[in-house]
Amino acid sequence: MEVEGGSAEKELERRSNFLSSLIKKKKATEQEEQHDRLNVRVRASDMPISLQNRAFSCARDNLDSMSRKLDNKSLALALKKEFDTSYGPAWHCIVGTSFGSYVTHSVGGFVYFSIDNVHVLLFRTAVEPMDH
Repeated sequence: MEVEGGSAEKELERRSNFLSSLIKKKKATEQEEQHDRLNVRVRASDMPISLQNRAFSCARDNLDSMSRKLDNKSLALALKKEFDTSYGPAWHCIVGTSFGSYVTHSVGGFVYFSIDNVHVLLFRTAVEPMDH
């Protein structure tokens, strides 16, 4: 009897793993479709997908609302304000077509992506009160 129970458990686990892999593939496909629609390419990230999508949408909306010329400072400010307001303080944003950086960030608070020909680095740092 144990052999049958063990094989039933193995079959259930196999089916569960199969369904999980299908769900992951579907989510990955949906994510790729959204990236294509927004013309986004993720370069590096340590950020939950939902926050990444918020950054992409915010960047796309701001870029679309700019008249002809890219305003890096305005885009950086818009992303920083959006994330400070929605997720708490200490977000930083660098925007441009060419820049170098080396930053320290809080876990789960980093994304570097390109949208059109613009590169965006958005990251969060920990804020600690100063001891006087």
